[in-house]
Amino acid sequence: MPGAEHSGKHASLIALFESSVQRFAGNVLLWEKKGDAYCGMTYAETRDLVELFAAGLLSLGLKAGDRVALLAEGRNDWVISELGILFAGAVNVPLSVKLQGGSELGFRLEHSECRMAVASAAQMPKLRQLRNELPLLETIIMLDRLDSCDKGELQLEDLYAAGRAYLQGQRPEFDARREAVRGADPATICYTSGTTAEPKGVVLTHRNYAANVEQSSAMFDIPEWYTSLLILPWDHCFAHTAGIYTLMRNGASMASVQIGKSPPETLKNIPLNIRESRPSFLLSVPALARNFKKSIEAGVRAKGRVAAALFRAGLRVAFFYNGNGWDRGIGVLCKPLVALFDLILFRKIRENFGGRLEFFVGGGALLDIELQKFFGAIGIPMLQGYGLTESAPVISANTMARHKFGSSGLIVPDLTVRICDEQGIALPAGVQGEIVVKGENVMAGYWRNERATAEVLREGWLYTGDLGYVDSDGFLFVVGRTKSLLIANDGEKYSPEGIEETVSGHSEYIDQLMLYNDQSPFTVGLLVPRRDAVMAWMKAHGHSPDTAEGQCAALRLLSSEIDAFRSGGRHGGLFPERWLPSSLAVLADGFTEQNGLMNSTLKMVRGRIVECHANRIREAFGADGKNVCNAQNRKAIRAMAEPAGTVVR
Repeated sequence: MPGAEHSGKHASLIALFESSVQRFAGNVLLWEKKGDAYCGMTYAETRDLVELFAAGLLSLGLKAGDRVALLAEGRNDWVISELGILFAGAVNVPLSVKLQGGSELGFRLEHSECRMAVASAAQMPKLRQLRNELPLLETIIMLDRLDSCDKGELQLEDLYAAGRAYLQGQRPEFDARREAVRGADPATICYTSGTTAEPKGVVLTHRNYAANVEQSSAMFDIPEWYTSLLILPWDHCFAHTAGIYTLMRNGASMASVQIGKSPPETLKNIPLNIRESRPSFLLSVPALARNFKKSIEAGVRAKGRVAAALFRAGLRVAFFYNGNGWDRGIGVLCKPLVALFDLILFRKIRENFGGRLEFFVGGGALLDIELQKFFGAIGIPMLQGYGLTESAPVISANTMARHKFGSSGLIVPDLTVRICDEQGIALPAGVQGEIVVKGENVMAGYWRNERATAEVLREGWLYTGDLGYVDSDGFLFVVGRTKSLLIANDGEKYSPEGIEETVSGHSEYIDQLMLYNDQSPFTVGLLVPRRDAVMAWMKAHGHSPDTAEGQCAALRLLSSEIDAFRSGGRHGGLFPERWLPSSLAVLADGFTEQNGLMNSTLKMVRGRIVECHANRIREAFGADGKNVCNAQNRKAIRAMAEPAGTVVR
């Protein structure tokens, strides 16, 4: 078979897929729910449709190396479309369905010079709006049947019909195109939704993906009977590699979330779909993990005080028994008690995840230790990993066999990792510096951006821009981004993500927190309250958000949540006090994807937040900034009580 090697390595994603079709032809690859139940599509059935899709593209004149955009929700057709694009020798440009029309989507389509696009019905209006601005975009293939079809638009069934005719008359040309694909050829251009700058198109080759799938498979045992419900957006590199292609390589299957009539309806389908698909593992990001934790805790509280007390007791026992993960079982005398709590409590919680869930694989950002301990206690370990799109993406991961809470795990095989100082000199174990990596999974570069490529790729080494260290046991600890560092007026630097994640994760009343210090004597915190919790507290304590007294009471409550991390507080000593915020700018509205202050992986876009709230930051550093009850903060509390969209003067 072209591209496949006896060692089990694959030069291309085409070779990887075809190898799996040969070995697992009758296994289900894709599960999709359109009616009342999930239906499966086998590896062999998927390949038949992939060939028709690819041949259809060739019939339209698609050339090797051409770019095709894919803008659709996760579903069977998503995988068929991407593989079809790759079989045709073209490059897929997977795009997030969360992108707004206009400049966000238009930039990516224009910059990647897409000749064609594949889209679902829900995304078609965005593309139609942009057609006149994109002269290179010749054809849009519609995955769903619509009532009308404009010029340059093609129904999926018509593409299949064209592909069938092409294969009947030009099979040798089809085979030649497919077999000509090499490992060094680009497979995708993935646009990063950056936290500090404009998006860049990461060029990942076939071999980049295949290598990272092999690295991931070496870390995790994925039997062919495994299934995963892919909750994360499929255009994300994490879901792409650790989900789609890792499952595919091992003969396992993937299920998609049932698509609703709107994004909120689709989100509501997730809990039911988890129970129906009964996944063996789930991919997660910290924001999603926190939501799972909140749902579990809310469910326990709903069962009454006795159940809540038992749950807390069970967690304490499990925390002690699990230790720091790698030394699990040190409290061996607790084992019978752990088993009892698991039988009467935690097993029932796991049933809500389908009953077969063995672990989560976490990625995307820092995951605090308490969250890892929580999921470890209930019997579904959250195995945190680390990576970035530029490395396809997996660099390290905790595993069931070896994991350490607070870390991002062990380095994947066949990847060299260095921790370097600002001059690029390698540092010894335990010393913090920039994470720098080299291996077959490192990207080819940024599309049409030589300057940005040269900044991060030097002699084959990828300079990640992330800070971390490797401990004496070989576990990688990631502490933050170099570009998000707090810088004090004496030049000392500190990465704020740990404080931000921990405070918002532990506080009942703080939803989001972003710290800011650019060579100032003290740090400012932009704080978004947890609206419902603060309003409920005010009501319970007889305070009104319409009075100065009530507003100040709420603000003192929020301030006390920060003070809990200072010396003498219940969380005192976790962080150096000089980096805790001395001044708070309370915001009525949070950071969201919709307002552009969070990216599609739910990370804060720090530069945009600073720009958007420049006046509040300036005021926080001013004379009245350290008075938490200042006029702007009181105005924010008052605004929280108003319906969305109300202007408070």
